[in-house]
Amino acid sequence: MAITRINNSGSVLASTVREMYAEGQTDYSFEPVVLVDNQGDAVGKIEENDAVVFCCRRGEREIQLTEAFTESNFDHFHKIPFKNLPFVILTLYHDKFKDLPVAFAPVKMQETLGEVVSKAGRKQARISESEKFAHITFFLNGGNNTPYPGELDMRIPSPKGIPFDKVPELKLDEVAEKVIERIAQDDDLIVTNFANGDVIGHTSNSEAKVICAEIVDRNLEKVVSAAKTAGYVIFITADHGNLEELLNEDGTPNVSHTTNLVDFILIDPTSESRIQLKNGKLADIAPTILQALGLQQPSAMTGSNLAPEHNYTSDRKVLFIILDGWGIGKQDKNNPIYTAKTPYWDKLKTTQAISTLEASGEAVGLKAGKAGNSEAGHMNLGAGRVVLQDDVRLDAAMKDGSFYSNTTILQAIDHAIKNKSKLHLIGLMTIKSSHGSIDYPLAVLKMAKERGLDDVCLHMIFDGRSTEPGSAPALLEMMDEKINMIGIGQIVSGIGRGIALDRDGNYSKTQKAYDAFVFGKGRPSFNQ
Repeated sequence: MAITRINNSGSVLASTVREMYAEGQTDYSFEPVVLVDNQGDAVGKIEENDAVVFCCRRGEREIQLTEAFTESNFDHFHKIPFKNLPFVILTLYHDKFKDLPVAFAPVKMQETLGEVVSKAGRKQARISESEKFAHITFFLNGGNNTPYPGELDMRIPSPKGIPFDKVPELKLDEVAEKVIERIAQDDDLIVTNFANGDVIGHTSNSEAKVICAEIVDRNLEKVVSAAKTAGYVIFITADHGNLEELLNEDGTPNVSHTTNLVDFILIDPTSESRIQLKNGKLADIAPTILQALGLQQPSAMTGSNLAPEHNYTSDRKVLFIILDGWGIGKQDKNNPIYTAKTPYWDKLKTTQAISTLEASGEAVGLKAGKAGNSEAGHMNLGAGRVVLQDDVRLDAAMKDGSFYSNTTILQAIDHAIKNKSKLHLIGLMTIKSSHGSIDYPLAVLKMAKERGLDDVCLHMIFDGRSTEPGSAPALLEMMDEKINMIGIGQIVSGIGRGIALDRDGNYSKTQKAYDAFVFGKGRPSFNQ
């Protein structure tokens, strides 16, 4: 039975979104809005015998929503035990989903930094708060979820129930304490992520960004001092830029990643002279760490040692600090890192060996000119080679036409045709995010049209990170035009990325997305 068709559904939703903006809603944390018909019934709910394609590609943010639809033992909230609902994921972002239909299966990295250290029988620890935990585990290990033998993973829960810009310190004090504890335990390799620069950098709170930089500086001094006392070689860098740009050229707050270079600092407390470093890219870090550990660089690692002339005199222990989102900005008032009181960071930059690394675009396997991101950054850091990212793989597939003949996606479309049911596309409403793009649901929409399927429902996730604040209505209206050109499909719901793609175990947020998609719960939007 065909569902109700509401013309220009994106424009209908856009009108309600503007009303909700006036009430204080923001794209990232936007409460669900659902399309309803003249009787007030939600249009396009996910039902038995339908098919779903989750058109997001990155990983850690997609896990909870995927669990809700696919795990039979899921117990975080009430869900429908669908028996015949194919749920296609665009890429394999966790081993637990290996039995799901995966449109573009990834190639897992072998001979990563963690694997080489493990095979050598050396102990390693990974320490971060939950906001970046997947990055120093799953991504740093080349897409492998299972810790290597000898790897200890320590996850400190990030603050919950409060906007991050109200707690710019996050849980960094606890992270630093755990790092110091592991230094005392004499681990061979300790990897830690200081999340603040990126997490607070994604907000529009200028004061919080300055405070954040000062908190990072204070904790950096604590862990580096402890590591130096213990004789560790210390590596400090960033995975990409973000915090270093306060405002965009038009004066609006910058809440996105940048294409800026990042610093690389090497500290060897036993060295009597300043170490000479080369400039390079993130993929050069792993080979440099292996040299300090006295381990052979595997052939799969094509990165270069950044300190080829330095003699560590013996096999050493290493502390590797990743300052998330801590790029190199201009030395002016637009750079919170520069304007903040960061005496220790300033001292390191003038007294220690330092060079610059590329952390964006083709240097980390992204499109030329594209800002770096935490996933690409950590994967390159751990792999010791440039790792082609999913956006490049998928965009190449669309360019050469292979996307449109993807067997897994076509099977989902055929399932809906056979069952005379609906195809649902869950996608991120942005043009350039590392999590996805409107290009993917629109491409699947074209495939469904070509296949002869009429009923396709789009559930769009508002970004609020790689998009300008308040841009959701314009993007909804733009999508309307593209959908009308294709000739099928309608946007039936919208919700914020911070809710639908929660990655911090807040399943009450995930439930809001699930209830909107399945039960039609949310702010009703209708054609007035």
